[in-house]
Amino acid sequence: MNTQNKNVEYRCGKTQHQGYLALPKSDRKPTPGIIVIHEWWGINDYIRHRCAMLAELGYTALGIDLYGDGYQAENPDQATTAMNSVLSDISLANNRLQAGYDFLVAQSNVDSSKTAAIGYCFGGAMALHMARLGLPLSAVVSFHGILSPFRTPEHGSIQARILICHGREDVMVSMDDVEEFRKEMKKLGANYQVNIYPGAGHGFTSQKADHNAQKHGIPVGYNKQADQNSWKAMKDLFSLLWDE
Repeated sequence: MNTQNKNVEYRCGKTQHQGYLALPKSDRKPTPGIIVIHEWWGINDYIRHRCAMLAELGYTALGIDLYGDGYQAENPDQATTAMNSVLSDISLANNRLQAGYDFLVAQSNVDSSKTAAIGYCFGGAMALHMARLGLPLSAVVSFHGILSPFRTPEHGSIQARILICHGREDVMVSMDDVEEFRKEMKKLGANYQVNIYPGAGHGFTSQKADHNAQKHGIPVGYNKQADQNSWKAMKDLFSLLWDE
C-alpha cells in the first residue's frame, strides 16, 4: 500500500503505550484523523492492516493500545483478563482513550475538526464509549462491537454520528442487544444508523476469525461479503462528512 506506517509510543500516566500510525502519501494536508481500536487480543497485525487501509484512503490512522506496553493476548483467557482490566476501571479506560485521541490530534497533518473512531468487538465498545463520553468526533463506527453502555450520557451530549455494523447471527451480541441500543440512541437524540448483515456472526471482518474459532473454540467467523459491505458503509459515511 502507498502509505507511510510506523510504530509510535505515547504515555497515559505512568504507562507507556505502543500505537501504530499510518500516514497517507498525499499532498492533501491536513487530513481527517481516525482512531482504530483493537479487539480483546490487543493491538496486533490486524489493527495495523486496518490503519494502513485507512491511510490508503487518504486519512491519518492511529491504532491505539488500550492495554499498555503493546500487550497482545495469546488465548481467550489472557484476552478476557486484559479486557476486564480496562472495563473494571472505566476511569482508566476514559484516560487511555483520551490519551490516544490527544496523540492523534497532536499530529501536524491531522485536522482536529475532522476525527473519527472505529473499533472491532471490544474496540467497537470502546469507540462507542468515546461517543458516549461526548468527545468531539465527527463519527464512530463499531464493527461487531459490544453495544451496552458503560455510562449514561445526557440527552444531546453525543456529538459523533454513529454507524453500527452488526452480524445477524452474532451469538455474543444479540439482536435484543441491538434493539436496546436503538432505544438508548433514540432517547439520547443521537444521530445513528444500524446495518445488519445476514449470515454474519461475531468477528465477521477478521480473516483470522475462522482460525480462532477452530483453535480456541469461540463463536466467531469471517464473512467476506459482510466485511466488504461494512467497510464500504464506513467509507460512505466518511465521504459524506468530509469530502468537499
